[in-house]
Amino acid sequence: MSLLARFPFPPEASAAQLPLLYALVGMAMFAAAFLPRLLWRLPLSMPIILVTFGYAVFALPLGLPRPDPQVQGYATEKLCEAVVIVSLMGAGLKIDRPFQWRAWNGTWRLLGITMPLTIAATALAGWGLAGLAPAAALLLGAVIAPTDPVLASEIQVGPPQRGSHDVEVHGNNAPAEKEEDEFRFILTSEAGLNDAMAFPFVHAALALAISAAWGDWVVDWALGDVVYRLVVGGLSGALLGNILGRLILSIPARSRTATAMVGPGALAATLMIYGVTEALAGYGFLAVFVGALAIRNQRREHRFHEALHSFSEMAERVLTAIVLFAFGGAIAGGLLAPLDASLVIAAVLTVILIRPLAGMIGLAGFTEASGRERWAISFFGVRGIGSLYYLAYALGRHDFADAGRLWAFTALVVLMSIVLHGILATPIVRRLDRHRSEGPSAG
Repeated sequence: MSLLARFPFPPEASAAQLPLLYALVGMAMFAAAFLPRLLWRLPLSMPIILVTFGYAVFALPLGLPRPDPQVQGYATEKLCEAVVIVSLMGAGLKIDRPFQWRAWNGTWRLLGITMPLTIAATALAGWGLAGLAPAAALLLGAVIAPTDPVLASEIQVGPPQRGSHDVEVHGNNAPAEKEEDEFRFILTSEAGLNDAMAFPFVHAALALAISAAWGDWVVDWALGDVVYRLVVGGLSGALLGNILGRLILSIPARSRTATAMVGPGALAATLMIYGVTEALAGYGFLAVFVGALAIRNQRREHRFHEALHSFSEMAERVLTAIVLFAFGGAIAGGLLAPLDASLVIAAVLTVILIRPLAGMIGLAGFTEASGRERWAISFFGVRGIGSLYYLAYALGRHDFADAGRLWAFTALVVLMSIVLHGILATPIVRRLDRHRSEGPSAG
């Protein structure tokens, strides 16, 4: 199969339709570039507008071929993959807190407790409520488990700060840098790491679908998909991140052009780290995020850090605009059509109950964050492009009988998250900041 045949979008577009499609995609990218300036005070997010725009455009009788991730699975997988790895680099580059076990305690709790509970509870809902086969239910839990580093930018830490090597955590007090309080830091670091942590469960679902006999695959899965791939991803990211960070920050920029080209170094580093790690059969998502942390941990006061992060954020916004525009078009094309009452109930439970409850269980006794912050961290389990990627990845490697229902459920959860979390992010974050500024008595 040729490369072009694997990217059949837009398959039926005529020569007359393509210019219109280019213009519409350009409008979506324009909105991604400039809407954040207008929306930052409003309880409204850029993803909501882009999905709505995509839906409206493809619902109109313009003759445009509607995106369909079931037909264009490979294109969906690769486009979402690109968005995720770019966003993982951006997330790692803006974390100022040193990579220390105690300082990342809240993150480990979400990864080690909240995420497995979310996977198990969602899988049970898919199996018990929606009647999915065990393998499909497990895949559903794995797909929905990771929080999204792309759509959660409103509730993440701010850009890298010079001199931020002095940030520390002292008991119940927030870090010295205002933009890296526990709420923002935990959600950013969780989103950066749990994309890779979901992969073993996706592979487990694939293995279970191929062979229901646990003894046929569980040992190979534990040693290969869990231990080997995670270790290789972590080590590869740390090694390559340190090497590339040293090179990027040590080469002088003596002209404006040279300075401007520092930013694209973030994209180059992303592709190199991801490509090498995947070639070694490690988890590239983990490697990219760890590599970004390694780059950020070198010469923290260097002015190039701002350029690296800014370019990553710009690339992320452009790619995200394309995906969200297409996502809205896919919904207009009937992506949610296979929904039934059981799937809707399971989706609502996932967003409203399962993740928040699992988050509160994982953060029980975590005194570095106030009660309000723990509740907000648990609530903002944003689902998005990472979930679309994992589903496209799994369905491209095995034919699940419930593929249409899996897509409908995942799309509904992502849509609910985009709307609900997008509307509530600004007012909740403002309230948290206000209570934090008022002192411990407000927490």
